[in-house]
Amino acid sequence: MKTIIKGALIASAALMAFAFTHDRLAIGDKAPLQDYKMEDISGSMESLETLKKDNGLVVIFSCNTCPFVLGTEEIYNTIGTLGVRNNIGVALINSNEGKRPGDDDMSEMQKHAADKGYDVPYLLDLNNQLADAFGANTTPHVFLFNKDLELVYTGAIDDRFEQKSKKPTVFWLRDAMVNMNSSRKRDDIPSTTKNIGCSIKRAKN
Repeated sequence: MKTIIKGALIASAALMAFAFTHDRLAIGDKAPLQDYKMEDISGSMESLETLKKDNGLVVIFSCNTCPFVLGTEEIYNTIGTLGVRNNIGVALINSNEGKRPGDDDMSEMQKHAADKGYDVPYLLDLNNQLADAFGANTTPHVFLFNKDLELVYTGAIDDRFEQKSKKPTVFWLRDAMVNMNSSRKRDDIPSTTKNIGCSIKRAKN
């Protein structure tokens, strides 16, 4: 089983090398498409504007099947709880248009979220419009915005895929969320880290 999982992770990592031409948001950039409506698994239509809370918004590009997501998603609800405590919205975005219908259509998203017990919004990005606007290229891929929807952190959730044990030792997103609203800012928290994951399966032209 370990060999199978390892092989899947290697194959998924190889997909990251595929060319992607959209520019990624830079630190300080405003979130694009703030009023772009996406369907949540609850059936409601939401946008970055409606998902944002008083102190900001975390956007995590995710999906149902990527091994990197499956190895990470147990922390999604923890991030959601941290968001509640810090008045920061948290949203998962599925931009895998190339796998719809199929593994990443709305019905499968609803099933996956129910199976994993998600308690944060999980939205379908039609034709990967938001992913393109952000320059997102992997699942997972994190973008943290402040109260003015300006980007303050982007990259990975933690360092679990940068060492052999696959157990996180540095919690970049958590630290960035807490630091963003702290009265005493720490200068040792990076604003950008390397996102590692499967390529977002974009719509076929």
